[in-house]
Amino acid sequence: MNPATTVLIVALATVDGAVAGRGARLLLGRLRRGARVPPPWCELAVAAVWGLGTAAVLLGGADVGWLPLVLGTGWLLVACGAVDVVHRRLPDALTVPAAPAVLLLLVPLGPGTVLRAACGAAVLLGAHAAVHLLAPRSLGAGDVKLAAPVGAVLAAVSWPAVLLGTVLAALTSAALALILGRRPDHRGVDPRGPDGRRGAVPHGPSMLGASWAVLALAAGSAGAG
Repeated sequence: MNPATTVLIVALATVDGAVAGRGARLLLGRLRRGARVPPPWCELAVAAVWGLGTAAVLLGGADVGWLPLVLGTGWLLVACGAVDVVHRRLPDALTVPAAPAVLLLLVPLGPGTVLRAACGAAVLLGAHAAVHLLAPRSLGAGDVKLAAPVGAVLAAVSWPAVLLGTVLAALTSAALALILGRRPDHRGVDPRGPDGRRGAVPHGPSMLGASWAVLALAAGSAGAG
């Protein structure tokens, strides 16, 4: 693909991302457990991840079949991240259908990739559920539900990516908490309560951000799959 064509496709993806971001913002405002996000934050964020993700796939030489997953994960990152940042919770309306949606996006890449992604979803979901059961104050139920699509995305890349994404997410949350002088978010308690968690750093955006970064990096180096 010549450079001019690549630039044009990336530009179109960026514009489409702004449109998709507006759709995400409107959808969040209508969900019962969504969030009202002022424009143009969702528009700008989705435009950025769609543009960068498209550039990574095209310039990295990865199979273009990975592009729908890169774009879908980027959209989910912005939509769920907005709710988690504003309200310290993750909407079931987005997290629950996300795992089967990821598997559907992987169908063009073959049954082997889909099967590995399904196993990754089960592994990460089980691991997060176990942590939640053993120490419910250390990991929220919303994060457990989000672990399924995150595990599917990471395992679709490779099994080592599952470990890399999990560690990267934990380090990102810890770093943000340290930089902002806030504690990591402990779910199950109203963040508006008197226990000082009003400024806690939510973990959902770190989980999704890490999975998208690992996916985009793998696509950019043609290492996915």
